[in-house]
Amino acid sequence: MIDETSAGLTRPKKRLAPGLKLVLEMGPLVLFFLANQKFGIFPATAALMVAVLVSLAVSYSITRHLPAMPVVTAIFVLIFGSLTFFLQDENFIKLKVTILYALFGSALIGALWFDKLLLPAVFDSAFHLDDAGWRKLTFRWSFFFFFLAGLNEVVRRSVDTDVWVNFKVFGILPLTLLFAFSQIPLMLRHEQREEAAAAEPDSHF
Repeated sequence: MIDETSAGLTRPKKRLAPGLKLVLEMGPLVLFFLANQKFGIFPATAALMVAVLVSLAVSYSITRHLPAMPVVTAIFVLIFGSLTFFLQDENFIKLKVTILYALFGSALIGALWFDKLLLPAVFDSAFHLDDAGWRKLTFRWSFFFFFLAGLNEVVRRSVDTDVWVNFKVFGILPLTLLFAFSQIPLMLRHEQREEAAAAEPDSHF
């Protein structure tokens, strides 16, 4: 029997079906919103903590790997969610959004400073761009994350908790989707064929 590994063959990475991926990514946020509407911010925070763990578990059971961004997000949810729930202080879950987006923006820019590209890992190799494309996209996403961090600070200091939850679901999410769609022309200009991308050595890490 031929050892596939020794023969240079690797099994393709399993990916989630687009519909399931959307459910796993949006499900915890939707549950958080619904639980807050029904029970308030503290039970909603506990539900969010459970939901992100379930989402990661389902994703791993199918793909046998975990993308970096959902893992980091889940860690922050668990840390700040625990502080919110056990200390009964809703400011922690609100502040989580600011710190998380600021961290994402700083990580992207910081890695680029050291000539590293984090976005390919963030997107879980779903796209194949040339280095110039990844660098331009990195700058754009990093500044967008800083914008979201600043916007969340303004909103969380200006409105009550229920309005902030609505902003998180109906404000940040649509803004992120609009921004992501607005980057499609850039990605198309710098797209590489999958065969060519697979043939090139990985120089990002």
